[in-house]
Amino acid sequence: MTPQGSWPEGLPPEVHERLEGTLRPLPAHRRTTFLLRVARWWEDLLAGLTPYPDPLAVAGRALELAASAYRDRDEELHLLDERRSLEPDWFQRPEVVGYAAYAERLAPEGTGLAGVAGTVGHLKELGVRYLHLMPLLQPRPAPNDGGYAVADFRRVREDLGTMEDLRALATTLRGEGISLCLDLVLNHVAREHPWAVAARAGEERYRAYFHVFPDRTIPDRYEASLPEVFPDFAPGSFTWDEDLQGWVWTTFNSFQWDLAWDNPDVFCELADVVLFLANQGVEVLRLDAIAFLWKRMGTACQNEPEVHQLTQALRALARIAAPAVVFKAEAIVAPDDVVHYLGQGRHHGKVSDLAYHNSLMVQVWSMLACRDSRLATHALARVPAVPSTTAWITYLRCHDDIGWAVDDADARAVMADGAGHRVFLSDYYSGQFPGSTAQGLVFQHNPATGDRRISGSAASLAGLGTALDLLDLAANLEAQEEAVHEVDLAVARVLLGYAVVYGFGGLPVIWSGDEVAQLNDADWAAVPEHAGDNRWAHRPRLDRGRVRQAEADPDSAPGRVWAGMRHLATVRASLPHLHASVPAEPVAAPDRGVFAVLRRHPLGPMLGLYNVTEEPRQVPGWWVREHGLPPEQSVDALNGYPPNLSPDGGVHLSTYQPVWLVRA
Repeated sequence: MTPQGSWPEGLPPEVHERLEGTLRPLPAHRRTTFLLRVARWWEDLLAGLTPYPDPLAVAGRALELAASAYRDRDEELHLLDERRSLEPDWFQRPEVVGYAAYAERLAPEGTGLAGVAGTVGHLKELGVRYLHLMPLLQPRPAPNDGGYAVADFRRVREDLGTMEDLRALATTLRGEGISLCLDLVLNHVAREHPWAVAARAGEERYRAYFHVFPDRTIPDRYEASLPEVFPDFAPGSFTWDEDLQGWVWTTFNSFQWDLAWDNPDVFCELADVVLFLANQGVEVLRLDAIAFLWKRMGTACQNEPEVHQLTQALRALARIAAPAVVFKAEAIVAPDDVVHYLGQGRHHGKVSDLAYHNSLMVQVWSMLACRDSRLATHALARVPAVPSTTAWITYLRCHDDIGWAVDDADARAVMADGAGHRVFLSDYYSGQFPGSTAQGLVFQHNPATGDRRISGSAASLAGLGTALDLLDLAANLEAQEEAVHEVDLAVARVLLGYAVVYGFGGLPVIWSGDEVAQLNDADWAAVPEHAGDNRWAHRPRLDRGRVRQAEADPDSAPGRVWAGMRHLATVRASLPHLHASVPAEPVAAPDRGVFAVLRRHPLGPMLGLYNVTEEPRQVPGWWVREHGLPPEQSVDALNGYPPNLSPDGGVHLSTYQPVWLVRA
């Protein structure tokens, strides 16, 4: 081999020979690039594999997988790798907006992945440059946890098309400047996956891919400290399997078998899947259930240090073979834990590139319910800093339920009761609290803990459904005017929520249907496999009639939300202050009804002010000035005009108004 440099020390000569044989068909400049990447990422790869007895041997196996994937990578993807190596902040830029949907619910019914390609125009209107399609790899037959019980990582669901169709879609999206994100479930596979089938058939190699115990002795010891994920319909974390003649670890459902990541064969299998999907043109991999990978007795078996080491190794391997690919951690855990998925300490900037800011979503809905920003300001301000090369995924709603992740200590800090506040939020968003107009559904009530999560679309949680019902029932002019006012408030809540999400930095993601204020799907239980899971209420098909209404009637609720979302994306793209490398600093405003976020950029500060109430609010001019923005020398980027000032120089905010102040 002729490239400058050499293979890492310690690898056996036969590994060198196999690597050189794999890369020999490539031109010299390609071989040089591969060797340079190995030199850059080898230490990260090797260090990430220290949970295994022989890290060097595992690293050698992984490097051979990377070489094969690199050799087989399309020329267009090699070019993308080079481009992304020169602009590694592509996903941090303020012009990047994301969109998430189920492929079959975004595309016209029955059109599959080809139909998704036909929605590009709709997406581009919203400024979308990142499209997350929910699980579409081949799952087990229903029930399959919404596709998260994967039976084959190398096949697409038959109703959506083939792997060739996925490659074609990725190519189409890439040509339009949209990056494709797919789910990769790391923690478990379906009972019907070939590895599990082989284990059930008695193959010891594959039995070792799972955590299997002959009796309840060890499972009972583990369960003493394990929380239940689905207490209603999947209690416990272990399932007896007759074929295995053993108890298999099943964190989520009995048909989802946890993989034994302490087995290096499992690491290599999943590493190969990562590289395979990268070569299909997938640019972002959502690492599902990543927090659960490593098991340790006496713990909750979440967020263990080995999780971050192994993620570092996977990322290093991807950087060698396909650096255009970035990782997104699906870790819905406490703020002090989630920052580790973006890299802390020795893993700083070396693990996932993106992670969900679940706390932001929870706190937005909390503020809207209690008309008070103090808890949100305190909780979000104490989230530790993350590497400047990473970004939060910010969102108002997603495919999942909302768990009220309100920390008791945070609540106490603002003189509130954490347990009581969680009860209030569940009552409020299920419509049980007096005066609430929300139409959420209770999901997974756990009587032992009092936990009640909530399902519902953004518009339904904001009260739009109730307001429209009132409008339909209005018997006189006064009732009609009151109902119209409630519609206005609901629309304003949705747009305020998204203004917070867009103005916080990171990579904001729209959940499909939110852009046209789509309500809960009244027929969510009509599909038998969905009947026991009310999260499908907020996973409706994109209503194309509603999209047409939004485009044709700008005064309708869908039309106002549609226009507002497009405007937010346009303004956001013009503000370098919203680059994800610039930290968001929640600051306590003098008025508890105003949520404030400061971003310090070399061009000057940006101050986001959000009135979380239906009443007008005011922020004193002296306070705004103290944060580097004299009101009389500032402009509200959202409308291009100076802020509305009161006679004493304070910034006036109308009902649910967001203001993005920057220097004029």
